[in-house]
Amino acid sequence: MGSIQAMPGLGLRAQHFPYLEGHKPRVARWFEAISENYLDSYGRPRQMLRKVRNDFPVALHGVSLSLASATGVDMDYLLKLKQLANELEPMIVSDHLCWTRVKRHTIHDLLPFPFTDEAADHVVANIHKVQETLGRQIAVENISSYICFESSCYEELEFLNAVCSRTDCRILLDLNNLYVNASNHKFNAYDYLAQIDHQRVAQIHLAGYSDTKEFLFDTHAEAVHPPVWKLFGTFIANAPSVPFMIEWDQDIPEFKYLEEQLQIAVNIWTQSHCIDSKNTSTSTLSAASQAPMS
Repeated sequence: MGSIQAMPGLGLRAQHFPYLEGHKPRVARWFEAISENYLDSYGRPRQMLRKVRNDFPVALHGVSLSLASATGVDMDYLLKLKQLANELEPMIVSDHLCWTRVKRHTIHDLLPFPFTDEAADHVVANIHKVQETLGRQIAVENISSYICFESSCYEELEFLNAVCSRTDCRILLDLNNLYVNASNHKFNAYDYLAQIDHQRVAQIHLAGYSDTKEFLFDTHAEAVHPPVWKLFGTFIANAPSVPFMIEWDQDIPEFKYLEEQLQIAVNIWTQSHCIDSKNTSTSTLSAASQAPMS
């Protein structure tokens, strides 16, 4: 039996710094850091990020590129991101298919926009600027949304595929966001998965939504729900080498509990690829998921 090629990861959160200073993760083989938490920090957060990076691959995930902004990219922010990326050499740099800013005023929310040709031109121009400045390919995440625009002339995935094709960027596939949108906007999430270019997907997010009884709300404050696990099993069966992670942003539990959630993902991966999970522990994860600090 060959070693498992799965790449399970976790979001790096400050609440878990003390644990990580004294313990080696049991399941996680890489970490995703929120870029904005480290751009202006040269104290303990930046030091801890470098410590984690010395032992594990790290992805940088941002919320402020505002890729759909009609006023372009904030170059001050982008240059700080470039400095951080050059320091860490992350396995992935990503942000969201949304807008968060008007000129230099940041709203601090991931806002949707109509999927039109004009919007595509803005997104493409901004991604080109980001990739040229960073000197690296980025991944773009599908966001959760709670409204639709009558002016849209593309479906979300059609728009995302077109943007990726024009910029050669990749996709961060958030399966929780996909399920939330499918439920709220009444479309088939499995049709979405069937039409996505698996070769474009650089990473998977797994998270928990909150059910308001009127709509699903993407809070990242609960454990992954069964419908999202099913989407993960369907996708990962055809894309075994894509890194996946648990993302938890509110009411963050202990690190051990997050690893229990991550172990569920590993078990689904092993079942999808006919590997006996009883005889195969996460300690046999492939060294291919490791990347030395440059």
